[in-house]
Formats: sequence, structure tokens, C-alpha cells
Amino acid sequence: MSTTRTSRPGAVTELWSYRSLIRNLARRDLAVRYKKSILGWGWSLINPAANLATYTLVFGVILKGVAPHGHNRHMHIFALYLFTGLIVWNCFNAVLTGAISALQGMGTLLNKVYFPPSCPGLASMLTSVTQAGMETTILVLALALASNAWWTLWLLPLVFIPTVAVGLGIGLALSAYNVLYRDVGYLVTIGMNLLFYGTPIVYTLDRVPHTFRWVLKINPLTELVGIARDLAYFGRLPTAIDMGYCLALSALVLVVGWNVFNIKARAVIEDL
Repeated sequence: MSTTRTSRPGAVTELWSYRSLIRNLARRDLAVRYKKSILGWGWSLINPAANLATYTLVFGVILKGVAPHGHNRHMHIFALYLFTGLIVWNCFNAVLTGAISALQGMGTLLNKVYFPPSCPGLASMLTSVTQAGMETTILVLALALASNAWWTLWLLPLVFIPTVAVGLGIGLALSAYNVLYRDVGYLVTIGMNLLFYGTPIVYTLDRVPHTFRWVLKINPLTELVGIARDLAYFGRLPTAIDMGYCLALSALVLVVGWNVFNIKARAVIEDL
């Protein structure tokens, strides 16, 4: 097995040669995720719907959150405004947490047969993107029923490119450390809870005091949620500065995370 590892081609070429394995791992994940469940894939929609209903009740009804007017100038449905931000968060959260657990979950197989250790994380990413696609389809249908659909909706899938890149970069880097230190998983859970409320999803950015607003602006998810709402809810194009910032930062996070993973993964496979 050591000969195989030392004679590896370039990372991208190697991953391409294992594309069938990545697809099969993703199909297996999709097949077993809701196995022996009566509702099956229905749970993939029930879970986000339940979260949406909870947040709408708490922040929209009890705390009387008000959504801004949409593209058609008369729609201001808080649930749709909230859902537009949630699909970005759900995708990021699923990609990151899936990548963290993927390496550890495939540890036994990795010690028997060689394949790039990033394959399980990429397969998990494909599963998360499938889920995001289903949620986006529901959002588009809801916006159409509310007469708030505009041509910019066609560009909404582009938001998921930097979203996936950021989640995958962070998730891959942390997955290697999660094998060595199981505390990482617990810290990620706490960090994700803080990050959720540090992203203007259940509230609007203009309700944050100017003193602290710059902190939220550093968060790339703040820009990604804002771009998604521009395209889907407000029916307008994001600024070139916002889009450029998201693309540049997501590329940087992915490259750094990927390199950290490749360096650490070789050392931690024996510990799986």
C-alpha cells in the first residue's frame, strides 16, 4: 500500500480517477440515510420545515419580526424571508458537519483499501448539495405562488458554490483533527450555534447596532445569505464587491482547508 501512496498522481487527477467511488459513496449515503423509515425521504423536508416553523413562530410571531418588502413591493412574508436565508445555512451546516464525520466513518475501509481520504468528504458534500437542491426547489415554488418570482432566481444556485467551498474547506481541515481529538466535534456544535445567531438569518442586518455590524460583515455567511436574498427575495443582482469577496474568501478557505487536510490525513489514518 505504501507503493501506491508514493506513486500517486496530482491530487485533482487522482480524485478524478476515483469519481466513480465518490458517486457510489454518495448513493450509498442517500440510500441508507432513511432506510427502514416509514416516511423515508420525507424527513429530508420535514426537518427543515420544522425548523422553519419554529423560527417563524418565535421570531416572526412572538418577537414580532417583520420582513422587508420583496420584489413585487407588497409581499413581506417573514417565513419566506427566513427560508431564503435558511437554505444557505442548511447547506453550509450539512457540508461542514458531514465532512467532519466522513473521514472517521470510513476509517476501517481506509485501513484496508487505499483511496484518497478526501473521497468520503466529497461524497458527503454531494449528499448535502442534493438536499439543498430540494429545499431550493420548494423555495422557488413558494415564491412563485406568492407572485415574487423573478429572473434572478435562475442565478440562485450560484450562491451554493462559495457556500459549499467554505463548508468543505473548514470541514475537511477539522475532520483530521476530529480523529485525534474527539473534543473537536463538541466544540464545532457550540461554534455552529454561535455562528447561526451571528449570521443575520432570523433578523435583518439593519437591526444590529453599527458598533457591532462590522463583526457580522466579516462573516462570509452574512454576505452569502444577503446575496441569496438579493437574488430570490428582492429580485436584484448583488454588488460585484459582495460577490467578489465571497468568491475570493471561499476559494482561500477551500485551498487552505484542503492542504491542511492532505497534510494531516496521512498521519491520522492509522489512528482511525
